[in-house]
Amino acid sequence: MSQEVLAVVAGEAVTQEEFDAFLHTVPRDRQAYISNPQFRQQCLEQLIALRSFAAMGKDMKLDETEEFEKILVNAKRDILAQMAMAEVMKDIDVTDEEAKAYYEANPQQFSRSATISAKHILTETEEKSSSILESITNGEKTFEDAAKEFSTCPSGAKGGDLGEFSQGQMVKEFEDAAFAAEIGHVVGPVQTQFGYHLIKVEGKKEASNMPFEDVLDNIKMTLLQQKQNAAYTEKAKELRAKYVQE
Repeated sequence: MSQEVLAVVAGEAVTQEEFDAFLHTVPRDRQAYISNPQFRQQCLEQLIALRSFAAMGKDMKLDETEEFEKILVNAKRDILAQMAMAEVMKDIDVTDEEAKAYYEANPQQFSRSATISAKHILTETEEKSSSILESITNGEKTFEDAAKEFSTCPSGAKGGDLGEFSQGQMVKEFEDAAFAAEIGHVVGPVQTQFGYHLIKVEGKKEASNMPFEDVLDNIKMTLLQQKQNAAYTEKAKELRAKYVQE
């Protein structure tokens, strides 16, 4: 532990060790910034400000008030509770074997749906859609150029690219036609509530299971939380019987 002094507030040193401990209290969504020098300096200034306010409170003898004593009693109680709970949880662990058993018992949780990558051209009428299809088929225009020129969907600006999607994400008529289409072939016109579509499937991925190694850490975290919750509930029940008078 580093005892390097970063600042002195009211005669008391603020050490690197204390600052490191303070950094651990930074909210999780801001932890990624801890390595940033500017953010660390802001945190140090915050710690110094807190110490300065504490010094002010001491000068005002707020630590001698009845209110302070009440808060201190509650704070000590909360700290003891947290430390006691940590003792209950400290030996709880999840093995790779337990994680593997969970993975094998719950395959539905780790399956990837079949997906396709597709482009489309959306028009208001079937006649327009058929005319565009003819110009693509006879080589007058590429699918992408036709999408940019004629599609009423915002995706037209990207050549009609819809990216990758799985079943259940698109309207049924579009989805049925897209998943049935061969890669590279243009199908349509397909009518939906939005108009008439020409669809070109760029690629397909079959349904598959996520590799165990890819989900191991998530499984362990889930099982650890389950074990901790169970341990907490059991110990709380035991302690209620021991300490609570009803």
